[in-house]
Amino acid sequence: MQGIQLYIMGKAHSASVTSTVVSELAALSNMALLMHMFLFAVVISTAQGWETDGMKEAILQKLGLTEFPRIEKRDLENLVIPTYVKNKYVSMLKKHNKRRRRSLPSLAGILRSSHAGIDIPGEMKYSDRTRQHFVFDMESRLQENSEVTMAELRLYQTAPLHQLTSEKKKQRPVNNARVSIYWVGGKSDGSNQTALIDSRLVPLHEAGWRNFDVTQAVHYWSKSQKKSPMHLEVWIEGERPGKHAAEMAKRVRFTTQHNPENTLTKSAGTPELVLYTLNLEEYGSPGDCRQGADNVMCCREEHYIDFRELTWTQYWIIEPAGYQAFQCQGGCKQPKRSYGYGQRTCRVAQTAPLPVMYLVKKGEHTAIEVAEFPNMIVEKCGCSMDKLFTA
Repeated sequence: MQGIQLYIMGKAHSASVTSTVVSELAALSNMALLMHMFLFAVVISTAQGWETDGMKEAILQKLGLTEFPRIEKRDLENLVIPTYVKNKYVSMLKKHNKRRRRSLPSLAGILRSSHAGIDIPGEMKYSDRTRQHFVFDMESRLQENSEVTMAELRLYQTAPLHQLTSEKKKQRPVNNARVSIYWVGGKSDGSNQTALIDSRLVPLHEAGWRNFDVTQAVHYWSKSQKKSPMHLEVWIEGERPGKHAAEMAKRVRFTTQHNPENTLTKSAGTPELVLYTLNLEEYGSPGDCRQGADNVMCCREEHYIDFRELTWTQYWIIEPAGYQAFQCQGGCKQPKRSYGYGQRTCRVAQTAPLPVMYLVKKGEHTAIEVAEFPNMIVEKCGCSMDKLFTA
């Protein structure tokens, strides 16, 4: 600031008193603006969650730790995620997905069902009273240069085969079952990895369609296994811990569990995946890099981070398995005069948090917690001059 003041005073010697006052006021106004921009840049400069070192720093700061929990593979043996923790994570995930959709164009006319309204039917690979495994042929259904903004799994719940018998008086009434949806992906070593996508209570006594938000599963599939079908698992569990609630949950039936011969019933209850896509050529988010194009100017490009592949996250971060972090790349137009503030470079202008389920060590005890980690997703890129954001 002293350097700026000296520069202003030097110019004032050859001007009138009036012009000097005007010049100084203008300079002070500019300095205030520059200071405001500098303070904003200090905040932005911490938002490096998509880079490994910056990501580590952001997570440690959120956890209030100096180093990451020393979690080993044996700590994961017999690990049970409490229902309240699972519900908290799913609630955060839904808010995260809604926040992301709000950042996209929201007019109903630009959201269209993939392939002119044709839903993707699911093929059942495995089924018992508490588990179902579905496979969806995705690759041939998605149009090029499009993005899935929302995906729903629709399952048809049938009425119980037999009238519910009266429960024992000593047992608490059970009215619902918990249905959870997991994405299943293959790992390089041949084993499977799963990620919790959605979970909700469904009534035991009612029939009808049940919709689950599986947008995150489609994103996992598109980044890791786009050449293969997408696999989803449905888990049916008790609404609360205990044998009685688990037994009552087995009364929940989806049509594929019966494989009915009646054609009408099949068409009414076939599990299906409904996709809503956005044409990126028409409605791509401002500042996003165009796929397949030489992006010379500053823009936001896709950058997927796989927590299972990073040695410092593979055990203690339970959910998600990975996420789309994005990153900034490209050049910026340079002013004729920089006034000592350096080159304008492509940097992060806005970030968003990421819901995470993780393990922490408390003495000899291992606990599961859920939180939103800040500055993990790049929302917007822009050009800045030596840390001063200039759009």
